[in-house]
Amino acid sequence: MMLEVMTDYLRFVMGTLAHRRLRSWLTMIGIFIGIAALVALISLGEGLRGAILGQFGFLGPDVLGVQAAGIAYAGPPGSGAVDPLTEDLTDKIRRVPGVEMAINRYIETGTMEFNGHSDIVFAWNIPEGKDRSIAEEMLSLKVAQGRLLNDGDSFSVVVGNGFTDDEDFGKPVQMGSTITFKGVDFKVVGILQKEGSFIFDTAIIMNEKVLKDNFRRGDNTVNAIGIKAEDVSAVAGVKERVEQLLRRERNVKKGEENFTVDSPENTLQTLDQILFAVQLFVSIIALISIIVGGIGIANTMYTAVLERTKEIGIMKAIGARNSSIFTLFFIESGFLGLVGGVIGVLLGAGIALGGAAAGRAALGSDLIQAHISAWLIVGALAFSFCIGLAAGILPALRAAKKHPVESLRYAK
Repeated sequence: MMLEVMTDYLRFVMGTLAHRRLRSWLTMIGIFIGIAALVALISLGEGLRGAILGQFGFLGPDVLGVQAAGIAYAGPPGSGAVDPLTEDLTDKIRRVPGVEMAINRYIETGTMEFNGHSDIVFAWNIPEGKDRSIAEEMLSLKVAQGRLLNDGDSFSVVVGNGFTDDEDFGKPVQMGSTITFKGVDFKVVGILQKEGSFIFDTAIIMNEKVLKDNFRRGDNTVNAIGIKAEDVSAVAGVKERVEQLLRRERNVKKGEENFTVDSPENTLQTLDQILFAVQLFVSIIALISIIVGGIGIANTMYTAVLERTKEIGIMKAIGARNSSIFTLFFIESGFLGLVGGVIGVLLGAGIALGGAAAGRAALGSDLIQAHISAWLIVGALAFSFCIGLAAGILPALRAAKKHPVESLRYAK
């Protein structure tokens, strides 16, 4: 019985909205523009957030990174530091209690040539000897093809998976390919698994001695220092002791550091907070549009009550109860919000996916993604429906309270 009654209500409401199609569409504009903006912005924000956090997620919780302050624009980490880090600091950090390993990180930017094409890429080092296996574990290095580097590999490199497409060099880099980096030829002996991180996917990895001998002879500066703690529980203590050491060695006071010591977890938390704040800001802007759309629904429903006064009077005269009149207008306003929400979700999803695709094509990067989750769709539809219902409460109450005799006076 209840199902039949609700079906009758919906049939009546849909007939009413279809009869006033133009007004219904104009009323829903505010809702679906707001919902579309909300869905598009949150989808792009979530996709970008996931992609950015994924750039750093490969590092474990027992890893710390040291970097000098003052980074050059578009250069590798530490390249523009007024007081760069030096190799002797790494030796001293190795002796800090709780440190299992400390490695120099050299990052070299230069031109890579292959198949008659060239592009600017960066190369970084892997240590040799007993530190190699720990560094490979720390960086989660895994190959999709070939092998990782061995001690004594003089002119062999491992490359990121991003070089296996043909967009930049006309054809994919393969196992056994010879590439030229800064005028030096190298043979590819391994291709890394795709990580979704530019740090790996677009990098050339070579032995530390090879990088130093060919590109940094006589230079004792390092771009960064990687630290692995003996245990996850020791990370906080190691971080504090390393900071004390660096303040002493670099002759700076606490609060005036010209370096940073960060863990991936801290970096991820900071990035997460920044991205969440940006998402919250743009979502509030979209919510304002949705609320304005709700006001538009309320205005339309008040107009509908005035226009249908005679109809209300007739329904009451033949026995319709106040609750029935209220339900009709209440459902009608909620339906306006819901339909506006459906259109907004579809439009917003299209904008998000199209915008992400255009961004990837323009920038040549997979960093721009759209993540349209089920909770976002359900939440957007539920919110638009609730806004519609809320906007219809007062007009529905006014319709329900109309006296049948006074209402019938509107009859001509």
